[in-house]
Amino acid sequence: MFSSIKVAALSLLVASLLDVAKASVPASYAIWAADSGIARGQGNGLVNGTPTVSYEHGEFQWALRLLYEVTGNGSYFDYIKSGADTILSDDGTTIGGYNVSEYQLDHLRVGPTFTYLYDQTGDAKYKNGADLLRAQLHTHPRTPAGQFWHMQQFFNQGWLDGVYMGDVYYAEYTNRFEPENQTAWNDVNLQLSLMYENTVQTPSDANYTGLLYHGYDASFTAIWASPDRGHSPEVWDRAVGWYFMALVDLLEFVPPTQELHKTALKQLHALTPKLIAQADSVWWLVITEPGRDGNYFESSGTAMFVYSLLKAVRLGFLDDSNGNIVTTAKAAYEYTIDNWVADNGDGTMNWEATVIVGALDTDGSFDYYISQAINLNDLKGLAAFVLASIEYEKL
Repeated sequence: MFSSIKVAALSLLVASLLDVAKASVPASYAIWAADSGIARGQGNGLVNGTPTVSYEHGEFQWALRLLYEVTGNGSYFDYIKSGADTILSDDGTTIGGYNVSEYQLDHLRVGPTFTYLYDQTGDAKYKNGADLLRAQLHTHPRTPAGQFWHMQQFFNQGWLDGVYMGDVYYAEYTNRFEPENQTAWNDVNLQLSLMYENTVQTPSDANYTGLLYHGYDASFTAIWASPDRGHSPEVWDRAVGWYFMALVDLLEFVPPTQELHKTALKQLHALTPKLIAQADSVWWLVITEPGRDGNYFESSGTAMFVYSLLKAVRLGFLDDSNGNIVTTAKAAYEYTIDNWVADNGDGTMNWEATVIVGALDTDGSFDYYISQAINLNDLKGLAAFVLASIEYEKL
């Protein structure tokens, strides 16, 4: 039988251990992740030391913008502005690394940074930069039905990624500067409609999930193009993640009277139960091949899904009366911090398990996706984790 002295000592030890455990948990993973990226100089407008437009930087700047709105910490705003100023000329008429003839939708992801800074500062150079990117869409190549090509080098191909990169900006620019431009609103709606119709899995498809294939080729000339709609063969998690984030972000600012809002909401409602059904604590890299040898749980797609699901419920775009959506997202987020966040011991954290790339320039096969390297502190995944953490912490 323990003496009272031993019991008291044991109680003190337990209390001390609990204090240590609490101290090791950051007050905000969103802040910790963002500050770690900033400490490494990520998303600062430089790529290999050269001012270069980057969709990864645009994604991170979006996350910092939301974090600034939550915390009021002006250092996040300053970092966004510094990154934009690094790539944008003083008059806003040139952007580092930007060549319109490449017709990359990816580049347009920095557009929301420019419109935001113009709203916050009134400096015309940011409006000029925003105009420059928006003008690309006047001549951007399209499929016969009107889908933007993902980029010039991918003939007649639409990718899910492009909706987040290009169409969110297209809609945001329209909402901010041309709200009466119904042609533009209708065009963004067309982009979502064509992408969904040509990539959504049908019940007769092999490995059916009801989610979206990575992309499609309207010309049916790509080696991977299916004979029915020209879609690629697998459902890749980050491509679906980009698309989910696009839907929820669009719903936040597109007027409910627009058909685009109705389309995005309808797609979100159709896809969410399918996404929840594929959660295996988190999500597989190749969602159509769960558990297959070589497949693995991937962190960027998971973080994108957590952000999208929690934000959609918070804003009332998804009904979660049974709690299943939030429960799934919370479990995925908690898996994330237990498995993919590593404390460096110097005040920063590492972000793990993000695949470096996924494209449709080869055969789009399972073997292709699993062969791509996993990148430590990949900004695509780190930025998504900041976004997911913001939403989780709002709970």
